[in-house]
Amino acid sequence: MYDYISGKIAELTPTRVVIDNNGIGYGAEISLQTYSQLESRTEATVYVLSQVNQREGTSIYYGFFSKDERELFRLMTAVSGIGAATARMVLSTLSADEFREAILTEDVRIIKSVKGIGLKGAQRLVLELKDKIVKGEGYAETLPIHSAADSGAAAEEAASALQMLGFSKPNISKALQSILKNNPSASVEEIIKSALQIL
Repeated sequence: MYDYISGKIAELTPTRVVIDNNGIGYGAEISLQTYSQLESRTEATVYVLSQVNQREGTSIYYGFFSKDERELFRLMTAVSGIGAATARMVLSTLSADEFREAILTEDVRIIKSVKGIGLKGAQRLVLELKDKIVKGEGYAETLPIHSAADSGAAAEEAASALQMLGFSKPNISKALQSILKNNPSASVEEIIKSALQIL
């Protein structure tokens, strides 16, 4: 299974992209969120996820500008009654952050504003996804830490250790960003100790 495709943007519409990689065109269905990110580019990396159409026995590829968006799509399509088309509509209407916030605050009204989602569907999404998002699912695997290469390695090791201790990815990410801002050259041990005081 492909994880991502990089290359020139050969075709782009609000619902589909074709990436030319060494003369082969890879097509993927996309959300408006991804379209808006690709619109001004001539080359791109698109993260992909394939889903099998059971009736036709064919694979459909969905493309995402970020791993973050792909993780949310994966979570949503695992919810009973929420198909790929509905998940794509959610990501075309709300940003990844807006959707997570709506789930965490149980804001059914915002989720229900997405075309194709009724009250029951919105309630089901909140019910099935809230705990998962609290635990850090629906976020990209890589934590957004912007620092020098050496401190980045220390931060990754510290983040991994903190996850094993049971802390969620979003909380770890916030804590590490704060720590590295004040002490960019902190060691793994220093980062973990400081993070344990914050978390």
